[in-house]
Amino acid sequence: MTVNRFPSPLRVVLTDINDNVVEAWRSAFADTPGIEIRNGSILDVQADAWGSPTNSRGRMDGGLDAVVRMHLGAGIQLRVQRAIRDEFGGRLPVGAAVCVPSGAAAPRFLISTPTMERSAQNISATMNTALACAAAFQAIHRQNQRAPGSITSVALVGMGARTGRVPPRVCANLMWAGYTLFNDYRFDDYDELRATVLAQLDDIENAPEDKRVRIEPPKRRASRR
Repeated sequence: MTVNRFPSPLRVVLTDINDNVVEAWRSAFADTPGIEIRNGSILDVQADAWGSPTNSRGRMDGGLDAVVRMHLGAGIQLRVQRAIRDEFGGRLPVGAAVCVPSGAAAPRFLISTPTMERSAQNISATMNTALACAAAFQAIHRQNQRAPGSITSVALVGMGARTGRVPPRVCANLMWAGYTLFNDYRFDDYDELRATVLAQLDDIENAPEDKRVRIEPPKRRASRR
């Protein structure tokens, strides 16, 4: 795990067609600089990468995944599933992500991160939104480590707020937790990320919906960049 001592130059666009999600973002990210929040389709956002919530098999057959596949072509699902097979043995766990070339000029990359194990699963009682959001941002760290500067902007939707039925305010707060973790830390592997997120958010369901939790990795396991 690596501590980032300087703010990330990443441009982050949060966009959704759900008015309630957009308003929840405006509240959760009100004191967070560098975040663009808009009401509209991710297809209209010019960014280096799009983040798409998916399922563990990378089947792009519902929700935003299906929209993205229609927009980018059937080959994008093949690339996502190939990456899942090569990197994770065919099943992408919640709290992990793959970043693949999109085959388009914009976005140049698609980041697929599961919010659920199977399509149309209700995840409203889970921490999957935080896990998926944190994993998507960590995938950016990993891609930029392989090819510095290849992702300088990303667009994300409300993860789990539609198909997964996560309440908008909860979704926004959990995504804020994932974003702030990105600004502070780069994890060496997704297992460590999942363990860190779950250990600190395990009891969040007993907290008020408007409570935001900043995730702090164990200091004894952190190393300076």
